[in-house]
Order: sequence, then C-alpha cells, then structure tokens
Amino acid sequence: MYKSSHDSSVTEHHHTQLATQSCLSHLWVQPKFEYLQSEHFNGKQFFNTVSLVEKTSKSDLYKWLLTRKSYTWDVDIQKEYEDRNGSVQVAPEQRPHASLDDWNVWFIGHATALIKIGPYNFLTDPVWADYASPKQGMGPRRVCPAGIRLEDLPHIDGVLLSHNHYDHMDIATLQWLHNKFGMMIYTGLGNSFYLPDEFHVTELDWWESIEFHGLKITYTPAQHGSGRGFRDQDCALWGGFSISNGKDHCYFAGDTGYASHFKDIKQKLGAPRIALLPIGAYEPRHILRYMHMNPEDAFQAHKDLHAKCSLAIHYRTFQLTDESRDQPEEDLHKAMRNSSKLVNPFYCIREGKKIIV
Repeated sequence: MYKSSHDSSVTEHHHTQLATQSCLSHLWVQPKFEYLQSEHFNGKQFFNTVSLVEKTSKSDLYKWLLTRKSYTWDVDIQKEYEDRNGSVQVAPEQRPHASLDDWNVWFIGHATALIKIGPYNFLTDPVWADYASPKQGMGPRRVCPAGIRLEDLPHIDGVLLSHNHYDHMDIATLQWLHNKFGMMIYTGLGNSFYLPDEFHVTELDWWESIEFHGLKITYTPAQHGSGRGFRDQDCALWGGFSISNGKDHCYFAGDTGYASHFKDIKQKLGAPRIALLPIGAYEPRHILRYMHMNPEDAFQAHKDLHAKCSLAIHYRTFQLTDESRDQPEEDLHKAMRNSSKLVNPFYCIREGKKIIV
C-alpha cells in the first residue's frame, strides 16, 4: 500500500496489494458434490480427459516441494515498489458508450488482467494479495506491485475465476471487489464452496455458456487440477473462459498444461481475437509439464488457436517454481525467433500496460 495525494489537503490510500486473508480452514476441508457423472467427473473428482504425458508421482512432487529453493529470484522488492510509485500511473477509463467492437486488455500481474470489451469490464483471476497462500507471511510472496491500483479500476462487471489455487482464487481481493462492485463471479463447478455466501457466483461446466448484455461467456476445458488443501484435490473444476461479442472472442486460458483442448477451442469457437496464455511456472519440467505450459508450449497453443494475437500471463509476480524470473519471456522470444515470421504476434508487456486489440 502507498499514499497518493490528489491535492494539498487530501491524502488517500491506494492499494497495489492487500494483506492475504487467512483461510487456513481450506487446508482441511473435504467437499462432496453431487454432480452428474461425465467424461471429466467420476462422481467424486474431476479429471483431465486427455493425458499426453505420464503424470508426476506424488512422491516426486512432494520431494521437489520439500527440497527446492523457493526464493532464488534476484528481485529488490522495495525498489520494484518505489519505481512503480514514482512513475506516472495511467488509470483505465470508463467507456459507457464504447462499441462492443472496441477492445483493450491491461496486464495487471500474474494471471490477473483487465479485459475491456465495449462498455464492459472483466477481471481474470484477480489477485492483489501479498502472498499466494492461505495466510499472510506464508508461501510465495508478491515481488512487484499490481499494475493497476484497486481504487483506479473502472466499474467491474464480472470476474472470470478459472479455478481455486491460491495464486488464482484470492479471497481478500474478491472480498474487496465484491464490497465495491457487487459483481458476478463466473467459475467452474464446485468453486463457490470456498467463497463467502454473500458473493454472487455462477458456476459453469466445460463448454457451458451464459449470456451477458449481448456477450456470451463460455467456460472452456483446461489440463490442470484443483485443490486448496490436503483433502480436496480435484474436487472442484478448473478451466478457462471465452467472451464472445458474436463475431470475435477473447480467450483466457486460466492455468493449464499443453493438450488438444486448444485445437478444440479453435474448432468450436473460432480463432480468438486475443488469447491470454500462461508462460511461467514450468521448471522442473518432468514435475510440471502436465500442469503448466512452458513458453514453447504456449507458443504452440497460440498457433493451435490461430489467435490473431496473444498476451503472456502467469509470470513475473510470484515465484512458484524453479525457473528464473526473466526466463519465461526469454524462452518465448527464442521460440518465436525460431518460427515463421508470418505467425501472428505474441506479446509480453509489463504490469500496468495495455494492448489495443
């Protein structure tokens, strides 16, 4: 949090981060949902329908988690905040009369982006918390401020909540947004279990859609998993989102490994006008290849989708895995250099910047 003075007599607090809200109870819950069995739900748990690689054993995963060095990024966090606070902050504008064909997307940090389609504003996986964990001071720490201060957000019409991992479902931020905007939260089956009862939540299954003021929001498949504790693994559904204005769609991949669902999305929904694709949290590869794309995978997904352009997400903010902070962007540029120059652009932009689509 830092202070900003609008005039000589009034000083207000503006938030580029929030204290992580304690939700330690999530570590022990074991929800049971009575959904109809399907190709991705067996009556107890959800699962991925296509397994292209052998899943990592739990013993290998736990060994890595217990022995890895968690804070190897060479980041001067204080300087990151001072540099941001000392720079000119451009706030997203309200656009009540904008055409549904007028789009821009702001990168806020990690998997959080502001999608502006005409007069409507959507946040993806909003996380302003200090720590991606169930408690302040625990787990991966935010190393840079959010690109937009919470108070500078335009009116938020909806949140696209991909799944319930702590770096995507942040209760503190969702509570702040609910108190300010009372917006709808769109998410996968089972995820409302973890949210306060006062929240306005619509749960969707894969490929299920809902109308929103001339737009269509569709929950799309992903290859990933879910869980906030020791007893709820894969009990709630994970996925991505498409927002369509009838002729174009914006695709947010959420968190995912590389699989055939990108081609399925292209076939069913068409080529995205923009795709938000994760490029980070991928080393060691033998542990994480099933759950997370590396930049080469993300670039292949970009091509599978035939995206008119893509925006990199899921990197730079929280050290979740072993690659360096800059490696995802470097590896993505390397993959692009080794490809045809005719491929549509795949952008990496800094927090607080936007692209006009």
